[in-house]
Amino acid sequence: MTHSEHRARPGAVPLVGPRFHTDPQRHYAELRRAHGPVVPVELPGDIPAWLVIGYRELHRVITDTTLFPRDVSLWNQWPNIPEDWPLLPMVGRHFTSPEQSLRHSAVVQLALESVDAIALRGSAEELTDRLIDGFCAHGRADLVADFAELVPALVLAWMLGFPPDTGDELARIMKAMADGGADAQSAHVGFAEHVGHLLGRARAHPGTDFASLLLAHPEAFTDDEEYVLVLMAVMLAGHLTTADWLSNTVRLMLTDDRFAAALGAGRHSVGQAMNEVLWDDTPSQIVCGRWAAQDTRLADRVIRRGDLLMLGLAAANADPHIRQHIDGTVGEDPVYSGNQAHFSFGYGPHRCPDPAQQLAEIIARTSIEVLLDRLPDLDLAVPAAALTRRPSPFLRGTTALPVRFTPVPALGGVR
Repeated sequence: MTHSEHRARPGAVPLVGPRFHTDPQRHYAELRRAHGPVVPVELPGDIPAWLVIGYRELHRVITDTTLFPRDVSLWNQWPNIPEDWPLLPMVGRHFTSPEQSLRHSAVVQLALESVDAIALRGSAEELTDRLIDGFCAHGRADLVADFAELVPALVLAWMLGFPPDTGDELARIMKAMADGGADAQSAHVGFAEHVGHLLGRARAHPGTDFASLLLAHPEAFTDDEEYVLVLMAVMLAGHLTTADWLSNTVRLMLTDDRFAAALGAGRHSVGQAMNEVLWDDTPSQIVCGRWAAQDTRLADRVIRRGDLLMLGLAAANADPHIRQHIDGTVGEDPVYSGNQAHFSFGYGPHRCPDPAQQLAEIIARTSIEVLLDRLPDLDLAVPAAALTRRPSPFLRGTTALPVRFTPVPALGGVR
């Protein structure tokens, strides 16, 4: 399929616009009614792709790695992709075979399993306290800019082995990359430079940080570029998704009456709110992607060899075919507890590794619990309707979360 042929296809949906971040679930429901479980979409620059929003169809795409490999070299649109295309950092310009990708995942998983979870929790508590100390005496804060976007960046920077003073800069760079704006490319270059310096320090002075653990793995990568790409992927995958998981959970607890008692009780119901967010307000809305290895059919769509399939994780989580099996009520509460059949961490061989999921949960849950312990009368400083979402169809987070609370003194490093 050529670029011009795709532009002539009737009904293709631009993968941009406010509907994807103001009310995505209603938008996905409308797309499902109009197009079915596989939606023809256009990426910036009129680049063709498919958005898979059906639960069954998504399950097929991410488990059939022969027919739908994560192999960007197959993409039939490379001749139409300019060097400054804003989504290029998300799609990836480096061709990696499926076998090499799985080897990377295996090495990363083993290194992640070696991360000391107790030390990580301690670091999360310490860094969270430090951030709260910066605003706790003011009685007001923006829990996105002052807290949620910084906690994961600081903790992950500590985990990987970055110098302590680089956390803020890394948070800014990764946000620019995720938003896919005009500065995404320059942010990608800057991030790679930071990671290259990290790799050099870990090689010269090995320690117990993640970069050192990766270098010490017996199945070493072939060159420094591989290490840089893997370290970048770990940091990117863990930062903004964890930040949004954190802020979306706090937002839910501040705006939903079911969690009002939880705020006063501190840690009560944090886990329930976190799991509910993964079902209904997941940070990872759309993920890129898989490429068809040959012509095939998916639902009622003809997929051509080399076509890009975008993974509609949030839409699949809301598919009525699966929700009828998990939705129920206990009093007024939906039944989410213990049900983890969502796609928020992906699925299949390329899913987010189990240790990474556990580490992200430690960071998010620890920081929320510390926040509620220290500021138990936390409340929104604006009407809930005034809260806005990040203008991105890919990652769902709140642009700002203004809160008020009774001022308390800083701990000053003593807890």
